[in-house]
Amino acid sequence: MSKGKGKVTKKKQLPNDRKQLIYKLVLSDTCAVCKTPCARGMNYLARMQEPGAVGKGIPCILTKTYV
Repeated sequence: MSKGKGKVTKKKQLPNDRKQLIYKLVLSDTCAVCKTPCARGMNYLARMQEPGAVGKGIPCILTKTYV
């Protein structure tokens, strides 16, 4: 018996073949001088301006690169 026409199986992409997306971590001072401010960055900047706030940065969507 032969397989029917029109049945196409997709080749699965191996994990090594996928491109990985990487963002740089930026601090609030970088968000403050950004030329294209985003909502996420402005929210982070507002939280860091409160007294006693401790932050380790946020991933910046403007610095994404594929590896």
